[in-house]
Amino acid sequence: MNSHVVDFQPIGRRGECPADEPLIECARELGVTLVNVCGGVGTCGRCQVVVLEGELSEVTSRERKNLTAEQLAQGRRLACQAYLRSDCRLLVPPESLTTPQRTQVEGHEIPVRLDPLVRQVTLELAPPSLGSGEGGEDLRDDETRVLEGLRVQHEVVAERIDIDVLRVLSPRLRAQDWRLRVALRDGEVIHAGAPSGPLLGLAVDLGTTKIAGYLVDLESGETLATEGIMNPQIAYGEDVVGRATRAQRSPEDAARMQELVTEALNGLAASLCEAVGVTPDEIVSAVVVGNTAMHHLFLGLPVRQLIRSPYVPAVRDGVEVKARDAQLDLAPGAGVYLLPNVAGYVGADHVAMLLATETARARGVVLAIDIGTNTEVCLANQGRLTSTSCASGPAFEGAHIEYGMRAARGAIEYLRLSEAEAGYRCHYQTISDAPPVGLCGSGVLDALAEIRRLGIVDRTGRMQEGPGVRAVNGEREFVLVGEEESGLDTAITITQKDVRELQLAKGAMRAGIQLLLEAQGLSEERIDEVVIAGAFGSYINVESAVAIGMLPDLPPERFRQVGNAAGVGAKLALLSREKRREAETLARNTGYLELSTTTEFRRRFAEAMGL
Repeated sequence: MNSHVVDFQPIGRRGECPADEPLIECARELGVTLVNVCGGVGTCGRCQVVVLEGELSEVTSRERKNLTAEQLAQGRRLACQAYLRSDCRLLVPPESLTTPQRTQVEGHEIPVRLDPLVRQVTLELAPPSLGSGEGGEDLRDDETRVLEGLRVQHEVVAERIDIDVLRVLSPRLRAQDWRLRVALRDGEVIHAGAPSGPLLGLAVDLGTTKIAGYLVDLESGETLATEGIMNPQIAYGEDVVGRATRAQRSPEDAARMQELVTEALNGLAASLCEAVGVTPDEIVSAVVVGNTAMHHLFLGLPVRQLIRSPYVPAVRDGVEVKARDAQLDLAPGAGVYLLPNVAGYVGADHVAMLLATETARARGVVLAIDIGTNTEVCLANQGRLTSTSCASGPAFEGAHIEYGMRAARGAIEYLRLSEAEAGYRCHYQTISDAPPVGLCGSGVLDALAEIRRLGIVDRTGRMQEGPGVRAVNGEREFVLVGEEESGLDTAITITQKDVRELQLAKGAMRAGIQLLLEAQGLSEERIDEVVIAGAFGSYINVESAVAIGMLPDLPPERFRQVGNAAGVGAKLALLSREKRREAETLARNTGYLELSTTTEFRRRFAEAMGL
């Protein structure tokens, strides 16, 4: 049987595939799970791949129906319709992957010239002596011996050794037979370790709901391990205002929130290091990004001024502290850098996203959106940047939704409704193909788009009577999955209250977009590209988001989903001095629109609530 080699990027899975087997089956056999709501018949259009090298079978009529001419010209194909005709290298866009795999895929990387703030060298030193023997007397102290060794062996002028490094230096020199690997930063020795080993850095996207960590080799630029965890501060409030309010009312709560997040970061660092067989005390540099409230709570800065007009941060510029001062258990002298903030509700994570997406370099009109519990939006018009923050809330994460849940086993992540004899039939895909037990954020968005498309809810969001709609305790709800099919003892529904929660979330976001455009005298039609970042932004079906009015009604080719761009920006700042300087410039040059003081906000918000 004829077969060809197929390489799926950026997942890194490669293997042989029979020529008479559709790509979607090849992907599944190689452990690449693609979105497949329609069961592989080519009607949902979700299993898209991009041909980078090689040849596939002829484009089918169903592909021409589901893909635009421009997408086809770019090499986009449907994996359920295409077959290999040669060895191929394929790019799998984040939106084509199921949730568990998307969470393992990096955001879209950009090239960077490696220039980390920390470098390392290896020393071989002579031990001290009392005068007998070939070397004569040598009673230099251990600090001087190391500093002079750096100057003589590597022409490196170091002025000092960090106090915590000094505390372990003498026993380590003797245990390692006077051979030492030294990490330096700006004339200071910040780590002294075994003679050989990697130079490690840690990048962290400290989100309101989730925390993403990246362990990076600073000498090669390679990401060695990634992991995401929930932010334990959620117990003190789902949004930043709730947490900041608790912190300013109670110093004990503020201290506990700081402790919770540092414990989480220490656990995350340990887990990342364990995955590659190293220890956290080998991490010599870290970069943390987060919104302004997360930034302040992590550093123990006051937050009262964040939640009171005119909503200003305690500090706007980038901040550098020793890891130990931030209660992080890294290398003894390691530093932690936090990117600059823009305003009270537009923080370092937004700056990192702009850095990673190169929004400031974009030509034309570009809208860059980082969707999350707090959604930040930046409008770039010929390089002029203006940002705002929209309190979209946790509904996109599945919170406050009757059957909402985070992206875990059994969560419906995509769905479509079709008309059937007895009403409607729900076609869905769950995480891990498990029986459905709820809806994660992308599934919730699809559900709302579908019940609006079929007229089950009207433009105002009011649920109508009809097939599939029932009343429970006086409130209407639409049955998506019956109890006989669900993995629960009850049916999975979307309720009238769910619809209202989603209207509030998407209304705030769309109103922010509209006001940014109006402030520069632009219409939505003038937008050349919409860049969608963030974990939730990577998962959503853009078509559904447009259908409910969450995003502007533009051609599909103008949308670009880029994954966790804030995490990528944190890595760039970890690997490059130039990118740190660029981040500082971005923060200074980005204008800010405060929605709460904009007279038109209430009207635009009310209009944007419509479906």
